[in-house]
Amino acid sequence: MKTNSEASRLQKVLAGAGVASRRQVEKMVAQGRIKINGQVVIEQGRLITSEDRVEIDGKKINLANKTYSYIMLHKPRRVLSTVKDDHGRKCVRDLLPKEIGRVYPVGRLDYETSGLLLMTNDGELTLKLTHPRYSVPKTYRVCLDKELKRADLQILRRGVPLEDGVTRPAKVVADPKFFGSENEKGSEHWVELTLSEGRNRQVRRMFEHFGYEVLALERTAYASLSLQNLASGSYRNLTAQEIASLRQWGTGEITQ
Repeated sequence: MKTNSEASRLQKVLAGAGVASRRQVEKMVAQGRIKINGQVVIEQGRLITSEDRVEIDGKKINLANKTYSYIMLHKPRRVLSTVKDDHGRKCVRDLLPKEIGRVYPVGRLDYETSGLLLMTNDGELTLKLTHPRYSVPKTYRVCLDKELKRADLQILRRGVPLEDGVTRPAKVVADPKFFGSENEKGSEHWVELTLSEGRNRQVRRMFEHFGYEVLALERTAYASLSLQNLASGSYRNLTAQEIASLRQWGTGEITQ
């Protein structure tokens, strides 16, 4: 029999096996979908060992599965950042071949936002990359309906007061081709914005605070990853070097 020192929490084990993130496992427990040795799990943080039989929705889970996938996807607009949708709308998982297996988005991009989305079955890395303490940077290219005022630019760099609190200071670069007195009427106004937090619809809400309309929004970088020339709707596997760099972000060894 295994000793207590060899037991681990259910959330950690399933995340490590690439089944789901810790938060997703907690939801499954709350929904009564998980059984251990034939008994429905009712408490969060249940300790298990490799000898325990774990089932989700009646299907046995292989706890020894540690083959991870790391995918960079260029999410198009009007695609959901989920693996399935009850209303039949297109999801990011629909853009990947079935042979990749189960992978999940690391964070989300809203329905109208395009750009870089990391997908993986490495639950431990996902948890670390999305934890606020590590301040993982995310860079966006934003098209506005009018020229960004310099006074607003300075507030963006200091912190914008939103209904859920003042944002962290953002790094902002206004594209010189579309910023300043040389703008022609009807020109597009582009801004590059880097955030170190991830609130719901944060970029759009920051500009809406000043009265701008966001005409287009694309995430071009996440942590140490860059979208570069990856076409919309396309994906690629991360390189070993890229994965190693992400793991450094997940340990807090990289700071801004």
